[in-house]
Amino acid sequence: MQVPLYKNRLPTLVGLILVIQSLVCPSSSASPPPAAPLSHHLLKLAQYIDSSAQDYLTQGLEAIQVGRVKDAIALFRKATELDPNLAAAHYNLGLALRQAGQLQPAADAFYKATQSDPQFAQAYADLGGSLLEGSNWQQANDYLQRAIQLDPKLGTAHYNLGLLREQQRDCEQAIASFKKAIELTKNAPEPAYHMGICYLQQGQTDKAKDAFRKAVKRNPKYSEAHYELGAILLNQRKLKDALEAFRKSAQANTNNANAYYSAGLVFIELKQYPQAAEVLQYARDLYKAQKNFQWAKNAQNLWQQISNVNYPPR
Repeated sequence: MQVPLYKNRLPTLVGLILVIQSLVCPSSSASPPPAAPLSHHLLKLAQYIDSSAQDYLTQGLEAIQVGRVKDAIALFRKATELDPNLAAAHYNLGLALRQAGQLQPAADAFYKATQSDPQFAQAYADLGGSLLEGSNWQQANDYLQRAIQLDPKLGTAHYNLGLLREQQRDCEQAIASFKKAIELTKNAPEPAYHMGICYLQQGQTDKAKDAFRKAVKRNPKYSEAHYELGAILLNQRKLKDALEAFRKSAQANTNNANAYYSAGLVFIELKQYPQAAEVLQYARDLYKAQKNFQWAKNAQNLWQQISNVNYPPR
């Protein structure tokens, strides 16, 4: 029985953890006040022609909070032009650029933030994360270690360091970093998920299962964690539990073709062939739409086998 595997791709390294938390100035240790309410009309850059760097920064933060990433980038850039030493502007520019998929400019912005404020631990953590995405492992390690040196309780730095160790296939050190990140970030599910992946690589299935359960407890809509949990349960022949995990995975991400395919495998084991045929057809169509033609063929072949069992020739 072949269960499709996820490629061990890097997630958005700090996306779910930082996009909300990091919209602050580095010099402030307190939580930022809520942003002022915005009008329904788009803000125009011309409005701020006489504004200070701090004003542009504030308007950039407001823009990013309502999804206007392109406007936010322009506003943060203007803030850095007016005050090249405003670390918060460089840092939030880096976040916005990363959100726009501009990884190298994002790394440059994070670097400038660290130059403007050498004590800005979070900027070092994000710079390390950006370099990790670019497979620049040595520099990534240096900046992540610097972030932890500045702030030993910075969960995202430990998490990104864990991702680096995972990429280096150093599972022992990766797990240690993920455990620290779990301790320091009370709501983020990603450290637990990646700890589970490392336990799977070590063959420690029960520990992996516990880690994936911790991930979905923190985020019940974490599709990949539900899927990995289902794969373990399927291999352990806990079919009903596996089916429930695959269902939750598909509910969390309706484009998760692997979840539908694997649910089809469970239905086959339960001899519920009509249900198996239905989800396998859906998986096949998703794989085709995603241009994953090998797995589309696998789903099609399995569906044809089910059809022969369900509707034998007369």
